[in-house]
Amino acid sequence: MHHTLTLVLILLAAAVVVVALCRRLRLPPLVGYLAVGIAIGPNALGWVDDGAGTRELGEFGVVFLMFSIGLEFSLPKLLTMRRLVFGLGAAQVLSTLLIVAACAWWLGLGAKGGVALGGAIAMSSTAILGKMLAEQLQLNAPHGRSIMGVLLFQDLAVVPLLILLPTLAAPTPDILRELGFAGLKAAVVLALLLGLGQRLMRPWFHLVAAQKSSELFVLNVLLITLLLAAITEFAGLSLALGAFIAGMLISETEYRYQVEEDIKPFRDVLLGLFFITVGMQLDGSVVLANAGAVVSILLAMLLLKAAIVFGLGRLFRADAGTALRTALSLAGAGEFGFVLLSLTGQLGIVRHDLLQITLAALVLSMLMSPLLVQQSERVVRKLVRSEWMRRAMALHNIAVQTMGAADHVIICGYGRSGQNLARILEAESIPFIALDVDPVRVREAAIAGEQVVFGDAARREVLVAAGLMRAKAVVVSYADTASALRILGVVREIRPGMAVIVRTLDDVDIDRLKQAGAAEVVAEVMEGSLMLASHALMLLGTPLPRVLRRIRETREQRYSLFRGFFRGITDASNPAEDGVEPIRLHSVLLPEGANAIGRSLRELDFGAIHAEITAIRRHNVRGQAPSDDARLEQGDVIVLRGRETDLAAAEIKLLQG
Repeated sequence: MHHTLTLVLILLAAAVVVVALCRRLRLPPLVGYLAVGIAIGPNALGWVDDGAGTRELGEFGVVFLMFSIGLEFSLPKLLTMRRLVFGLGAAQVLSTLLIVAACAWWLGLGAKGGVALGGAIAMSSTAILGKMLAEQLQLNAPHGRSIMGVLLFQDLAVVPLLILLPTLAAPTPDILRELGFAGLKAAVVLALLLGLGQRLMRPWFHLVAAQKSSELFVLNVLLITLLLAAITEFAGLSLALGAFIAGMLISETEYRYQVEEDIKPFRDVLLGLFFITVGMQLDGSVVLANAGAVVSILLAMLLLKAAIVFGLGRLFRADAGTALRTALSLAGAGEFGFVLLSLTGQLGIVRHDLLQITLAALVLSMLMSPLLVQQSERVVRKLVRSEWMRRAMALHNIAVQTMGAADHVIICGYGRSGQNLARILEAESIPFIALDVDPVRVREAAIAGEQVVFGDAARREVLVAAGLMRAKAVVVSYADTASALRILGVVREIRPGMAVIVRTLDDVDIDRLKQAGAAEVVAEVMEGSLMLASHALMLLGTPLPRVLRRIRETREQRYSLFRGFFRGITDASNPAEDGVEPIRLHSVLLPEGANAIGRSLRELDFGAIHAEITAIRRHNVRGQAPSDDARLEQGDVIVLRGRETDLAAAEIKLLQG
């Protein structure tokens, strides 16, 4: 078998198994990729050698990662967050790099190696932190904005570092002249590509998009990305720099979001292969022989980065709680740290044993990042006295506003849906108090005299302060199932039987939320479909009482009429974030010899298969809700409803038994 094909098959097979295991254990896929690399690499099982072909395959992952960063490069976004990005972010990267370089020089490791290690250590994980902040609804919190500002600068700082490292590795006595020459060369290439690219990119994409071919569009994106990467490599720079420029150019066009979706599968797969190659570089024997040094560097790195970020946060006038949360979140390593460390190893800037120790420390620190974020609240409450006062003051403000309230509605979330609900309640003279974690939104609304206060509605003490014991109902106006379940748990504990209305996106989590105690679950997709149908019926002449009855029955039956849909190629195929698959419809034709022919639905007995038969089409006549005694015949079309795995099992039973 061809060597490259064997290599790809081994990498993909190992990645599928381990990443699936990581998803089940709720660990970042990156951990699985690193574990695969360590296991199958030349220093363990030896299935794959760490050759040039393997590294080149992984390097394409970095190319598409930098392309994605370029797509996110937005001047308006940078200007809005310029104080955090170019102030706090720049200070964090430069301070970490200089301190690590100084320590390396003092230990006799050389300034060049210190700069390379400092750049790698300065990075934090955009993927892990961004996802966790979004899940915890903290992206707009003060520490969330600080974290994202620093991460954005770190992403940008990778570009000059990728230019700097090859220059440091060059065997020349005049390092300043080489750095100046590299900077000039990069400036000329950037000026040419950006100058010509801005003029050509939009009309070229217009021409390609006018062909109305998704295949051609994706091919064009790949061509542009790899072409610019090849140009920068030919100029003596890096592939990743050209990909970054390609992303920047496309981000200025109206095709940015389409490109981002199209390129995502390539980026994720190839980036996974890159991290496998990083894991392959880890030599377990060297790491075990220097376990003490690994732990020492790990602790020194976490403490150093946390201390730097905390000090800079206070310098930039953040309160102690915000600064400490930011520091703990950014203490771990990041994806680009591995990119820079991998390049450092290829260029031979750092000794092999030191590279192994540092790589092991970065892997461990990245594994610790989710834990540091999760425990940051507990650490802040224990170490920062003012945090208790701030929390007490926030709860006091909530309690003061609701002190005289009774039979009021607690609105959890004051986004667009929450504000619209508040206006209707106000028009009906029904008292309410709204809770939201966006400080800007709360401040703007409070100045306008609206009943909204800052507070996380998923916290027990916040709901109690909002007058849960005296409230008449709770409404969760944002679509976040995990947060809604926490709120339902608190309400069920303190006020069992209280009406809680929950908003969700579709029908995936309706049953879970109802079982958790929700009185009503409003699914956006279902309600939109219901309103669309009701308007259509009225315009078609259906009497209003009949339309209203149909709406009421559909809601009372938990949208059972709407549950499930036939998936097409334009529908997203990924399961929900928490692993719950959406409910689908699937048609199965019974051919000659099928197991179900001549048997009744009762005899089939799906048992543990959680799929149901919603309709049977026979001789072009469709029968809805068939009885259990209905017998199936050859040529029948069975319409199944259930989750994807159950549909597959049901189809096998119908056809094969």
